[in-house]
Amino acid sequence: MSYISDLSERSNSSKKLIVFDMDSTLIDAETIDELAKAAGVGQEVSAITERAMKGEINFFQALTERVRLLNGLKLEDAIKALEKMPLMPGAKELVSFVRSRGYTTAMVSGGFTLSSERVGKLLGIDHVVSNELIVKDGIITGEVIGSLTAQNSKELVLEEIAAQHGIAPEDCIVVGDGANDICIFKRARYAIAFNSKPILRQHADVVIIEKNLKAVIPVIESFDLDQRCVSCIRNA
Repeated sequence: MSYISDLSERSNSSKKLIVFDMDSTLIDAETIDELAKAAGVGQEVSAITERAMKGEINFFQALTERVRLLNGLKLEDAIKALEKMPLMPGAKELVSFVRSRGYTTAMVSGGFTLSSERVGKLLGIDHVVSNELIVKDGIITGEVIGSLTAQNSKELVLEEIAAQHGIAPEDCIVVGDGANDICIFKRARYAIAFNSKPILRQHADVVIIEKNLKAVIPVIESFDLDQRCVSCIRNA
C-alpha cells in the first residue's frame, strides 16, 4: 500500500508542481541502508544500493533483494534507526520557498512509509508516496508492497499526482539523485540532479554539486523567470 496524503489545505491556483526524491535528496541518508545497519546486514545492503543507483541492476531486483535481508528486524529497532536520519541541509528552506511561490509539493520515494511519513510531516509536503514494509508481530518480514516497486513506477505516480492538479507532467519540476529518477527526469519540464550519480546527470537540465538544497532556490527562481518570459511571448 502506498501512502498518499494532503498535508496542506491551501488551494493551488498556480498550477505548479515540484516532485522530490527522499533518500539522499530531502534527507541526508538512505533509508534502506540505515535499516540494514540496524539489522546487522549493512555492508550487504549498501553494495546492492550502490549498484542500483548506478543503474547496474534494475530497481525492483535491488529493492526485493535488500528488503529480504531485513527479515527478522524488530519494528521498534527500525523506528529508532530511522528517527536518527537527518534532513538534508537546506531542505526546510527549499520546501518553504517553493510553497511560497505557489508550488504543490510531492515526495515520491521507493523508500518506506516508516520514514516517508515522518519526513513528509516535518517538511509539510503536500503529497507523500512510498512503499510499505510488511510487519508481523512487531517483526519486519522481509517483504514489501506498494505502488513504487517497479522499475519506472515513479513516472506513473508523477502522472497521477499531476492529473489531480490539472498539470501535465511535462510542466513539472523534479529533483532527485539516482537511476530510478531517470523516468521522471525524461518527462519533466525541468530536471534537477542533486548530488547525483553520474548516470542521472546526463538526463538533467541542472546539476547541483553542493550538498545543500538551498542551492536549488536560485535555480527555481530562474525557471520561474523563464516561464514568465515564455508566457509573455505567447500572449504578445
